[in-house]
Amino acid sequence: MSDRVGLVLAPKARGYDHGPQHPLRPARVLLTWDLIRAYGITDRPNVDELTADLATDEDIGLVHTPEFIDATRRAGHGEDGEWWPFGYGPGDNPIFPNMHEAASAVVGASVEAARAVLSGRAEHAFNAAGGLHHAMPSRASGFCVYDDPAVAMAWMLEQGVERIAYVDVDVHHGDGPQAIFYSDPRVLTISLHESGRYLFPGTGFEDERGSGEAEGTKVNVPLPPYTDDDAWLDAFRAVVPARVREFKPDVLVTQLGCDTHATDPLADLQLTTGGAYRPAAKMLHELAHDAAGGRWVATGGGGYQWARVVPRAWTIYFAEMAGADVPDQIPSEWIERAQSEVGSSVPGTLSDSD
Repeated sequence: MSDRVGLVLAPKARGYDHGPQHPLRPARVLLTWDLIRAYGITDRPNVDELTADLATDEDIGLVHTPEFIDATRRAGHGEDGEWWPFGYGPGDNPIFPNMHEAASAVVGASVEAARAVLSGRAEHAFNAAGGLHHAMPSRASGFCVYDDPAVAMAWMLEQGVERIAYVDVDVHHGDGPQAIFYSDPRVLTISLHESGRYLFPGTGFEDERGSGEAEGTKVNVPLPPYTDDDAWLDAFRAVVPARVREFKPDVLVTQLGCDTHATDPLADLQLTTGGAYRPAAKMLHELAHDAAGGRWVATGGGGYQWARVVPRAWTIYFAEMAGADVPDQIPSEWIERAQSEVGSSVPGTLSDSD
């Protein structure tokens, strides 16, 4: 059993809502929290629910420019302006009300996860609302306003952490953290993703290795469309454990996007919850203990089967973090709630059927 595990709640993050037609639905995080509770994981003696405040401009400014933070606040408050240079407009990043505040709630939850782990209040901490890994210092990108994993890592470096390993299993390349720490040798970034030859953001190739003293600390594993569980796990085992152990990080940070799922509408990998996510969760958990002294900060990420896949995937990860042996059959009360929310059936088990 893990010593102490924190589930970081960010109630104001439900305002991170690009609109009813946008694929990134805030309900996916709410349903995840509900499923974790329905399984009784938060009732375990080693699990705490942690509530986060909004991140301060100072914390966000560890990664993002003052001009970008100001533009995000003003655009979200309805002011007129030319917001397109900052990445806002029709498409991936439409302007929505109180955009700065909602994004600050997401960042605040990832910083709280990092704070809990560094302080010893938790060995592992998970922010399901986080993982917005495409945002760049001066612009929004790919549904992401502020880059909460990068801010959390920058915050930990400010606190004196010397080495951080960041592992990103989203179907899209973790381009934000890679770019932000490209010349920083204190941060190892590893991203397994569908190749940028086929998928946004068009980056994440093997020759992107870092610059200067950081050369070799940026690692990419681009995968072809239709990669399945076995091939994905082979790639993971071949790269991630050895590189993380060799780096000897003080903290392991993971982005747990589940848009790698075979049914995800925005990408082409063919992973399943039982065939890939369960073993990946176990390997990351072991790696946190073996390589990082148990210190593990985890975030959510992509995932656009928001009721049928995302809550199951992230419950699998959090159950592993908490050392909870949960039954495969999903509690009926959660199924009823999810089906009411989505208006159609949802799977009845954590594992996918054949």
